[in-house]
Amino acid sequence: MIRPAIAGLLYALALFVFFSEILGLYRFKYVLNRMHAAAMGDTLGIMLIVAGTIVLRGWSMASLKLVLILAFMFLTGPAATHLIAGGEVRSNEHAGGEYTQEDRR
Repeated sequence: MIRPAIAGLLYALALFVFFSEILGLYRFKYVLNRMHAAAMGDTLGIMLIVAGTIVLRGWSMASLKLVLILAFMFLTGPAATHLIAGGEVRSNEHAGGEYTQEDRR
């Protein structure tokens, strides 16, 4: 009885994170700020969904596989975003100067 409630709470938190990520994608103007919102939202949202599924199913072999998926996503998501952001900085000569105080709202 308590496990579905905890899993539901984790799923609700994941939905909140995903909606916050979408808001960050539309709100920020600079591409690297958008990428940061997307990367953090994806990583945390997926972690909450997998954690909710583990709580809902209980400890089993499927939970072990979900923990491995969780570790894989935790390690590869931010690394891929970092590589894409590095490509943006290298390809755009004015990447450091695009963000000014006027852009902040």
